[in-house]
Amino acid sequence: MVAGVGNSFSLLIFILLFACSSMAAGPVPFKEPVSGIEFVPVKGGCFKLGNNYGWEDTWDEKPEHDVCVSDFYLGRFEVTQKQWQAVMGSNPARFKECGPDCPVESVSWLDIQKFLTKLNKRSGKHFRLPTEAEWEYAARSGGKKEKFSGGNSPGAFGWYQENSGNRIHPVGQKQPNGLGLYDMSGNVWEWVQDWHSPDYYSQSPRNNPQGPAKGVCRVVRGGCVATEAALARTDHRRLNDPEGRFNMVGFRVAFTAP
Repeated sequence: MVAGVGNSFSLLIFILLFACSSMAAGPVPFKEPVSGIEFVPVKGGCFKLGNNYGWEDTWDEKPEHDVCVSDFYLGRFEVTQKQWQAVMGSNPARFKECGPDCPVESVSWLDIQKFLTKLNKRSGKHFRLPTEAEWEYAARSGGKKEKFSGGNSPGAFGWYQENSGNRIHPVGQKQPNGLGLYDMSGNVWEWVQDWHSPDYYSQSPRNNPQGPAKGVCRVVRGGCVATEAALARTDHRRLNDPEGRFNMVGFRVAFTAP
């Protein structure tokens, strides 16, 4: 084989191998340029949503039931003060002294809809809050049996009452879970899309549940720096007034995989 043909053949093999490895890798992380929000691809699947650990205060976390979610993207971190500022032009956080890389808080569910509307208009995409099922699936590293986001020992993965000093911390200082997501247990509570209903789990559809059609309060997830570790577990849920601005409640952003 002549040298020129050999070099061309080698180049062709390299290109084919690179293309195959790229396809095998699947979706890649994405960074939204307007806000700087980083997103992690989450491969969909089925899992048992709900509580089966025997914890107290679980009246609205049962029955545990089968749920399947489609592929989606989720913010690697809770939305930060500087990211909110980049989109909205102001910083509503109570704990500004924590710094620009700390989660934005004191934002209502309705405030977040305005943030998403502005971000979508500027970016041309359709960002949204995750559904409750998506949030729990991602927090549990893709539906694994994890009490806390990343494992069964909360201290390595999150800030909560026993280790936080009762103050919010910059995002990403603890270990990520199995999907590369940070702070899904602790730091600040996180708004999700769903209305809250105490009996919804008994009638939830199996595929991509969107929550009740209507309600009074919206669901928050994940616990915060002021709660005990048990409230930072992946299956715990609380409810808040969607118009309320609470100084320990923030959010992270999702979008549906193309």
